[in-house]
Amino acid sequence: MTDRLTEAELAALRALDTPTVCNALEEIDSKFRDTGFTTRPLVCPFPDLPPIVGYARTATCRSVHPGTRKGQTATDFRVAYYGYVNEGDEPKIAVIQDLDGPHVGHGAFWGEVQSNVHKALGCLGVVTDGCIRDIPDWADGFQALAGSIKPSHAHVHAVDYGCQVMISGMIVNHGDLIHADQHGAVVIPMDVARQVPAAAARIAAKEKVILDIAKGPDFSFEKLRAAMLGPKDIH
Repeated sequence: MTDRLTEAELAALRALDTPTVCNALEEIDSKFRDTGFTTRPLVCPFPDLPPIVGYARTATCRSVHPGTRKGQTATDFRVAYYGYVNEGDEPKIAVIQDLDGPHVGHGAFWGEVQSNVHKALGCLGVVTDGCIRDIPDWADGFQALAGSIKPSHAHVHAVDYGCQVMISGMIVNHGDLIHADQHGAVVIPMDVARQVPAAAARIAAKEKVILDIAKGPDFSFEKLRAAMLGPKDIH
């Protein structure tokens, strides 16, 4: 199924952390073990915020050199980009790739202004390989995963939007369902999204056997060994 998830279905995904979602996707199909998630570290200045789940609004940016759009043309482009982000009433996550090659993160697209504007436009947070700033003045409750934290915006400008992007090894297209928290982010394919909570529950049941032994007051290696060598459905 490719239709949008209900609020109850989104809530079930938000109840999981991102590593658990990755585990669940692997349980559903082993091909997800190798693809679809961030593979290089991202900075999360708000690790205590809960997981976010939303549909991607993608864009690219640069900051090393001034943009080629000037005056009214530049203003019209910014307004068009905001209109793109604003489309739809579903929860959204901004996903923006910095195109400046070895100078990725030279200047920050994201700070006090953009975090508050994007929150007002319906975004729950941002995932970017570029840099962010204004951490104390960031929009309240707006999650951020970024390549770095830097002080200046330099010549930052959006280049394109609604396009395919790659953030820390994760390929994202417009409208992809994204799950993110302090650990990183993962694309949840829509054709398996509704299977993720049940798969996560199956994994939790398996892990509980081992965790109960490891955390128990009477732990022994013999109990751990017996569990590990017991039924094959134990993690």
